Amino acid sequence: MALGFCALTAARADEGMWLIQCLDKALEKNMKARGLKLGAREIYNEQAGGIADAVVSLGFYCTGSMISDEGLLITNHHCAFSDVAGLSTPEHNYLEDGFWALDRSQEIPLKGKEFFFLNKVLDVTEEVEQLRAQLQREGKPFGSRRINSIMEKKYSELTGLEAGLQGMWAGTKYYICLYTKYTDIRLVGAPPVTVAAFGGDEDNWEWPQHKADFALYRIYDKDGQPLRPKRRLTISQKGYREGDFAMVIGYPGSTSRYISSAELNQTINVERPVANRLRAKQMDIIRKWMDEDPAVRMKYSNSFFSLSNVAELHEGEVGCVHRFGVIEGLRAQEALMTEDRELLDLLDREYAAISAIEQQKVYYRETLVRGLTIARTFMRMGSAKDDLQHQRKLLAQGLAETDPRVEKELLAFSVQEFLTNMDPQFLQPIHLELKERFGEDYAAMTDWLWDNSCIAGFGRIPDQEVVNAYMGPTIEKDPINRFIRELSISMLNDAEQHVAEPSPLRREYVHARYRLLERLGIPQYPDANSTMRLSYGRVTPLEPWDGIYAHWQTTARGLREKYNPANYDFAYPDAFKAVLPPADFPVNFLTDNDITGGNSGSPVLNARGELIGLAFDGNKESLASDYKAVEGYNKCVCVDIRYVLWIIRHLGRQEYVLKELGL
Repeated sequence: MALGFCALTAARADEGMWLIQCLDKALEKNMKARGLKLGAREIYNEQAGGIADAVVSLGFYCTGSMISDEGLLITNHHCAFSDVAGLSTPEHNYLEDGFWALDRSQEIPLKGKEFFFLNKVLDVTEEVEQLRAQLQREGKPFGSRRINSIMEKKYSELTGLEAGLQGMWAGTKYYICLYTKYTDIRLVGAPPVTVAAFGGDEDNWEWPQHKADFALYRIYDKDGQPLRPKRRLTISQKGYREGDFAMVIGYPGSTSRYISSAELNQTINVERPVANRLRAKQMDIIRKWMDEDPAVRMKYSNSFFSLSNVAELHEGEVGCVHRFGVIEGLRAQEALMTEDRELLDLLDREYAAISAIEQQKVYYRETLVRGLTIARTFMRMGSAKDDLQHQRKLLAQGLAETDPRVEKELLAFSVQEFLTNMDPQFLQPIHLELKERFGEDYAAMTDWLWDNSCIAGFGRIPDQEVVNAYMGPTIEKDPINRFIRELSISMLNDAEQHVAEPSPLRREYVHARYRLLERLGIPQYPDANSTMRLSYGRVTPLEPWDGIYAHWQTTARGLREKYNPANYDFAYPDAFKAVLPPADFPVNFLTDNDITGGNSGSPVLNARGELIGLAFDGNKESLASDYKAVEGYNKCVCVDIRYVLWIIRHLGRQEYVLKELGL
């Protein structure tokens, strides 16, 4: 049976991250039944333009939207977090105090930023298949990287645009997405982090929330002038009501809704528990030092934010997969795949065979690779081993960005967890030396590694001696560097391939699942992959959870009720306390739009395509949504645009921005 790639085969709730170029009559009809007042061609139109032209990819990690004719872009604060943190100094702590340019001369240029506007999407499935066949006939490499490189280079040269090749449904369909890229990006405004992320980790993935999760950038063209975008969004200050239509357009990063029960079982029951336990302890270590020393908070705030966000996501993911019986639901569907029984049995055997090594890979990643902030410095130094001065610069930079107290405690935890849990077959010479020398005295191991590393030597003894002893080719002799780098992921991958290799079966499984869902009349849309998508739904409350009804909107009353100056997550500056909105002023709201990571900062639009808020989070009950959207529980948490404007006016006092917005 042929696969239908843009057609909506049935209507069911509001699930779906729909390809923006595939807004057909069936999908338009469903959206209008929910309350949409626009036609599909008013949303996306490659010839005449549509409101989707105002939506921007922030380097394919977040989404933003144009809100003025002079390059002003709005997104989430957590999308701008690393920029704000990177600009902060003890003298100008923009993260804690906020940043507000009072005219364009005060907007701060940012290095390395790339924002993308989608111009066109081309179906190149047939061309990709022909290219792959040609490369095979010629005996040349024909893997995904090779195909992507050839196709992207061709279309970039043909169009003068940035080209990205994306496969859908395990490579059954291919599209070339053509983008205009801008690199002159400047920070315009960002509230204090305690306002933007009010409630901190405790409220993350929760409802109700009271966050002002927004930031402002401005895009400049190649001539250094504010960008005149093809389209900007109209801001609505009229608000919304329960049941009103809501639409989100953005760049969701990835989902795995075509995953097999065998693979999901391994992810949830084998890998996640180990990673979650290790990350929780690492967070405890970093949080302890951040609470004790503001200088540590400034250095680690960005990495801690990323770590805590992923940790909470994955912990909630495990709970929700079990709570909603996602694995059991997949198995029930797979029981209907009678023609594919052999494939399913083979998948079960393959994943069972690699289970132990996959768990070893988690220990490797979470202790040696990601568990130490300073590990990134050693990786970079190793790549520059023939350039002594560059290595010295990288070491100085890495030490300036970290704190030795934090790093040594993280090292002690990593040493013990790695050596306690790693299969002896994977231990390398440095690991065996440590065990032979110190037995199970992990504290002594840590002291020895630390005291004999360039980390301890730098700044304590003359720099040149550090260079002579530890840098250049001899960086490989540094004990911490050896502990981190002597074992590589390729060794683990090679060992796994001798046992089993389920990857080639995944493509076959996706196609089999598609055939089943098509036969059942269930709507088909490809997994998210950082291409522009649309989701639609309504403003709705959260279904009762343990018998508790949660309203669909929060107000400034909650800012007052939760305020606690003794708790960093629930404190905010006196300057904000002085300009709090009235108690009944809207702050955040819920919709049932289908979103995932990458949608952060996406515009939330009403039935007329006007901006009413920004998507910034999901709720804890939605944390299985990478694998299954659970009807009634999957929610999109949004910041109300009226709350954003209140802060710009009363806290930021950015009159030039408000004038630009016509407000």
